[in-house]
Amino acid sequence: MDFKVRYNHVGYAPNSPKVFLLAADSTLASVKGVMPAFDIVSENGFVMYSGQMSEKTVCSYTDEWVWKGDFSALKMKGKFKIRVNDSGKILAETHSFEIADNILPDLLFLTLKSFYFQRSGVELPADKAGKWARPKAHLDDCIEFHPSMNRKGSWNAHGGWYDAGDYGKYIVNGGVSVATLLLVAEFTEKRKSEFNIDSAANNSLDLSLFRENLLDEIRFELEFFLRMQDTDGGVFFKVSPIRWDGFVTPTESDEAQKRQILGKSTTSTLNFAGALAEAHRVFKNVDSTFAEQCLTAAIQAYIWALNNPDVTYPHNTEGSGGYGDERYDDEFFWARAMLFREICKGVKSENVLNSSLKNLRDLILVDMEKCPPSLGLDWRDTQNLGWIALALQSYDLDLQTKARNALKTVADDIVRLAFEDAYHLAIRRFVWGSNGDVANHALTLFLVNSWAPSLSYVNCAKTMLDFIFGKNPVDRCFVTGSAWSSPKFLHHRISHSDGIDEPVPGLVAGGINADRQDLHRFPHYPGPQPGFSYTDERVSFASNETAINWNAPLVAALYFESCC
Repeated sequence: MDFKVRYNHVGYAPNSPKVFLLAADSTLASVKGVMPAFDIVSENGFVMYSGQMSEKTVCSYTDEWVWKGDFSALKMKGKFKIRVNDSGKILAETHSFEIADNILPDLLFLTLKSFYFQRSGVELPADKAGKWARPKAHLDDCIEFHPSMNRKGSWNAHGGWYDAGDYGKYIVNGGVSVATLLLVAEFTEKRKSEFNIDSAANNSLDLSLFRENLLDEIRFELEFFLRMQDTDGGVFFKVSPIRWDGFVTPTESDEAQKRQILGKSTTSTLNFAGALAEAHRVFKNVDSTFAEQCLTAAIQAYIWALNNPDVTYPHNTEGSGGYGDERYDDEFFWARAMLFREICKGVKSENVLNSSLKNLRDLILVDMEKCPPSLGLDWRDTQNLGWIALALQSYDLDLQTKARNALKTVADDIVRLAFEDAYHLAIRRFVWGSNGDVANHALTLFLVNSWAPSLSYVNCAKTMLDFIFGKNPVDRCFVTGSAWSSPKFLHHRISHSDGIDEPVPGLVAGGINADRQDLHRFPHYPGPQPGFSYTDERVSFASNETAINWNAPLVAALYFESCC
């Protein structure tokens, strides 16, 4: 067929917006004069809803004509198909999808569980991991320092999550990921109070079970973080094998080569400080001793960074990613804002642990000028975590107002950009991990909606998540194990070495990436246009790898969506 329907392949909550697209090659003569209509057809063949599609627009990055259809008024639960027609002729028909209450809770638990499958150094037993069970490997409890460090001895860096499709463990990527999940944990505790989230909308989510699983996963990563802090307060950058692994199991990797620890750097240390300060807030009513340990470690890390403000990242990529970042202003802002939020009462009392913390507010004001908020965040540009910390604190209402207004301006920009785009995205270029960008834009909208409620924010965020779950140019649900079109050949060493046909579930693929850095591996992209730069092949590390910092904002956005 010349026509393709772009829709959420998993399905929709009954009260969610249900917007889909019809796309066709703009060079085809057959699309001229087409004014499509659509029917929503039930499992037993009855037409349950009919509508007319909108005027067509052009998508510049796919060279498609795109029409829009909306069946949000259909709230009936069940299984359905979208059938598009023109003058009685069927143009396209979809696979079956659901309208159900459990869509969002199921996706939420699925994507959160992906972090469990990325655990390093521990056994994953069958009663928890199912057929993806595996023995413990990469204990990392007695590993050597990289030769570039000129340091003798060994270090215990046990635990933590594998970062992506390989077996490296990184502070900067882990930090932004765990910070995002800590933000979710904070909102689970406050959901019924000040942030205007309607608990009645969330009846199908077992919030207590979700929070329990969330905190357990977060703590697993935080305990690894604490082990990565040196005795002087600085934080090591990463743990990696001495060379890149092939597609082997963790056990086979462990038996084949040594692992090593690298660092320290200003970015890893400040990243640690920001995340551990946030951990204090989340755990202080759960485990006060652990919470105080986190805060003390965060303060020590911040002081180290003040004394070492420009220590570069380790430029060693023999078996791990570089994660290079030569700009430190945003990490300083994040660390200072989170520490201010946690100890600001003490700033005016005798409880200040170090004179370095007395001028946090003055430095934050400078940081706010240097580091304006962006549409989302990633491991390199972390300033939004500082803005969010200030927006959520209530001790300094002037800073809160400034932060909330700044983030609201960003949210308005996201909505404006998405309105202008055929696929309702705010990104203007598909880069490595574009699905992480999409999820982070949705998260920004949901967060701002918590203090400046707007249906336009919520609906825009929801349609962005539809993109990740199938409403995209490559007709793919980008999350493993969630739909008929989910990736089967993810660039992920565990999934390709465990003898299981299905990949580990709940992992999000990086997605469309116009740079196509893997062309030397000869992947089969479906078209030359930028918007078709994704393929479900193991060789396509540029489009089909997974990473925890793409999964974390997806978990967060799904949580907020389930509450709206």
